[in-house]
Amino acid sequence: MDFFAHQELARKQTRRMLVLFALAVAALIAATNVVVLVGFGIAPEMRGQAIAVISLGTLAVVGIASLYRISSLRGGGSAVALQLGGVPALPGTGDFTYQRLRNVVEEIAIASGVAMPEVFVLEHEAGINAFAAGYTPADAAITVTRGALDKLTRSELQGVIAHEFSHVLNGDMRLNIRLIGVVFGIVVLAAIGRRILIHGGGRSRNRNTGGIVIVAIALLVLGWLGVVCARLIKASIARQREYLADASAVQFTRDNQGIAGALKKIGALSAGSKLEAADREEISHMLFGDGVGYSSFFATHPPLIKRIKRLLPRFDPAELARVSAAWENPVQVGDTDSEFASLAGFAPAGAFGAVADAAASSLPDANAAIRLDSHCVTRQVGNPGDDDRSVAGSIASSIPDDLRAAAEKQEYAVALVLALALGAGTTARDHGLALLADAYDSGTLQRVDRLCDRLRDIHPLQRLPLAAMAFPTLRRRPRAELDALVKALAMIIAADGLVSLSEYCLATMLRSQVIESLDPSSHAAIGRTRLPSLATELANLYSVVAQHGHDDDAAAIRAFQLGIEEALPTSTLGYQPPSDWVASLDQALPKLDRLAPAGKELVIAGLVRAISSDGVVNASEAELLRTICACLHCPLPPLLQR
Repeated sequence: MDFFAHQELARKQTRRMLVLFALAVAALIAATNVVVLVGFGIAPEMRGQAIAVISLGTLAVVGIASLYRISSLRGGGSAVALQLGGVPALPGTGDFTYQRLRNVVEEIAIASGVAMPEVFVLEHEAGINAFAAGYTPADAAITVTRGALDKLTRSELQGVIAHEFSHVLNGDMRLNIRLIGVVFGIVVLAAIGRRILIHGGGRSRNRNTGGIVIVAIALLVLGWLGVVCARLIKASIARQREYLADASAVQFTRDNQGIAGALKKIGALSAGSKLEAADREEISHMLFGDGVGYSSFFATHPPLIKRIKRLLPRFDPAELARVSAAWENPVQVGDTDSEFASLAGFAPAGAFGAVADAAASSLPDANAAIRLDSHCVTRQVGNPGDDDRSVAGSIASSIPDDLRAAAEKQEYAVALVLALALGAGTTARDHGLALLADAYDSGTLQRVDRLCDRLRDIHPLQRLPLAAMAFPTLRRRPRAELDALVKALAMIIAADGLVSLSEYCLATMLRSQVIESLDPSSHAAIGRTRLPSLATELANLYSVVAQHGHDDDAAAIRAFQLGIEEALPTSTLGYQPPSDWVASLDQALPKLDRLAPAGKELVIAGLVRAISSDGVVNASEAELLRTICACLHCPLPPLLQR
């Protein structure tokens, strides 16, 4: 799967949705004009003015209603999950199913290089389903039903979560929220007609009563015809994306049996994937499985059997009956890691044996220099493979339990990020703690000091993932506290007059994946700017990268030239490192984030070419590359392809 092609596809589908929406609204306006003109018998000489008023009024009602509904979801994925009654799957609750769910989401987040999303559970939903919501990966939320937790094995849940992550990576979430707004705007016309009938149509003896009733009935009919159009729009956009997400999940996990097993259980078990929530129709296009039960004409998901057969071409539908029979009397199993065991520790009748998860691969040597291919790395963006998942599992599982617990605790998360910034050196730590004394109490400072000792021996590849584990906890803190943390980090980093790459990466990832999530609707993942218009910003970016990755000017100049040659061959700008490289990157990256997907692909290819111009890439350069990619909303897995 090509991340940049999918981003462009999401962009095209957004344009297609807007065109279809405009056509539907235009048809509604025309029909409303006809109804009002006939219903009230408006004189021919007044019709021109009446048509203008009616058209603008209808357009205003639909537009304002759509914008209102979209603005109500400005909180991002969490807002959608909470409106549906989602319960946060917080760490430290003692619930085994919650912790295993978080572990699966965490592993896939690390493997894909995106921020760890918020995790929610729809506790009262027995069907097997899930959805991802949000404006950007930084504010995403993954929500699963209790039925998924009770009935799916770990590998099946991995398949479902990987499917949802593909929607995160491919830019589908923002489109999904806009679809919610579009449908709501059209439905409002029907609601207005119904209100007029209830409260105004039959209570007056005025001669215009008949006209009012006709208009109200017409609005009701037209509104529901509009709903039919909206459902068709949703169905036409959503079905193909589900096939793509299934394929992406298989490519992600290298396991077609997991997601296919989840689909089989949806088809075999009585609860299926249906939701009971009142708002299920509004989010129908976002779900893993059909949560409403639409007919094939309005279905937002392809037929279940077709989805399974695309994953398992030799699948026999008769197998669903066998799965159903086996689950009529599920049995408790002792080994919750069994290939048959659901997350709740149950297995179908007759299941036995256990197959342990494959051992995670060892972490790469932190000091080893690696050789990269620019085109392999760009294909890897948003497209993690089995090696990435294995490395992610190793990174996550090998982080000491007390540090993982610190990342998940409200009172420790801030201290952990500060400790990561201070490092393990005694001199820098003491000076940093002194600087923090005015901003934090003694208890926080003591926690920072203890965590600095614990961080001494962790693998360099674990630093940013450990910080990322703390980000969901930080997102639940007050904005003032997060602003104070950003200022504290800046103060620590600037204390010695030098900014290291690791310090810059930590502070930048905090802003990108935590602060951004506080106002997610303003951060677009897909831009329209063309690369040539940002040649100066590109040259500054490549100059900084070349300067930090090479010991002498000649090598840095060569690296810069190779990067520019890859990304923007027509540029005449030369190598000129800015005097303040941090400010230069902070200015360039937000502008480069507004590039069209094809432009971002060229930027990353040039970055890799520049970084690897000397034939090797060290850990700090790889960390910087991954941070830049995160700022461009192009998540990069932890293991770079050679």
